[in-house]
Amino acid sequence: MNSTDPIADMLTRIRNASAARHKDLTVPSSKVKREIARVLTEEGFIESWATAPDGVQETLSMRLKYVEGRTPVVSGLKRISKPGLRVYARKTEIPRVLGGLGLAILSTSRGIMTGSQARKLNLGGEVLCYVW
Repeated sequence: MNSTDPIADMLTRIRNASAARHKDLTVPSSKVKREIARVLTEEGFIESWATAPDGVQETLSMRLKYVEGRTPVVSGLKRISKPGLRVYARKTEIPRVLGGLGLAILSTSRGIMTGSQARKLNLGGEVLCYVW
C-alpha cells in the first residue's frame, strides 16, 4: 500500500494500537521510522522495537508500553510537519510540548532527536511530531 505520508501512517498505527490495548505492532520499515522508534524507546514511550525481513521490504515491529498493564504510556501523538506543509524551527524556537511533559521529535542535520537534545546541541530542524 502506498502512503503519501508514511510517518503519519506509523503514528496513526501506534495511536490505534495503544487505544485498542494491543501489545505488538508491525509497520513497514524505513530509516526515518527506525529512528523515530529509537527515540520513542529511549524516552520510554515504547518498550522495544526490531526489524525483520518480510519479502522485499523490512518490517518494523514495536512492543507498546502500558502503565500497570492497562493505561497506554502514549496518550497522544500529533504529526506536525506534513508533506504539503513543512514546519521548521530554529534553535531558539524549538517547541515545548505540554510544558515539558511531552516531547517534540525533530529531524536535524545530526539526525533525528528530541527537542531537548536539539536545544542542548544548539540545532534547529524540521519538527516531525509531538508525543505525550
